[in-house]
Amino acid sequence: MINSKLQDALNAQINAELWSAYLYLSMSYHFANVGMPGVANWFKVQNQEETAHATILMDYLTARDGRVELKAIDGVKTSWNSLSEAFEDTLAHEQKVTAMINNLYALATEEHDYATRTKLDWFITEQVEEEENVRGILDTLRLIGDNGSGLYSFDREMATRTYVAPSILSE
Repeated sequence: MINSKLQDALNAQINAELWSAYLYLSMSYHFANVGMPGVANWFKVQNQEETAHATILMDYLTARDGRVELKAIDGVKTSWNSLSEAFEDTLAHEQKVTAMINNLYALATEEHDYATRTKLDWFITEQVEEEENVRGILDTLRLIGDNGSGLYSFDREMATRTYVAPSILSE
């Protein structure tokens, strides 16, 4: 059984992951509305990933005889002035999530809950990848600037992203 301190912290993380999913869904539909279906697709896949992250944590908490407590999701931003602004917001958000995961890991260590620590190893690796991917996108956007054909090509490239469920989801 998981202790109440970790249960509360995991529930906070679950709700943060669901808020992240909500944010990325908002970004997806913003870019669909401004005629960038590829970018909309990229953010929709991001929404699916964040939902999967919440599911992984909910399944884990349930497996440890814990109680999942879903809370109301706060509102999210609904429009962005540019692609760069959206991806800068994305990077800042992913950095915040990384800090939250690190704090969870530290709490699991402090509470001598090595099973939770082991589960969080996957999330730590995932966050490194998330930040690296967004930094790469921001680098590309800096190179493209306001070039219309560059933005068109970028949007088409973003349309190729597909969702792949993490293998840890089926464990």
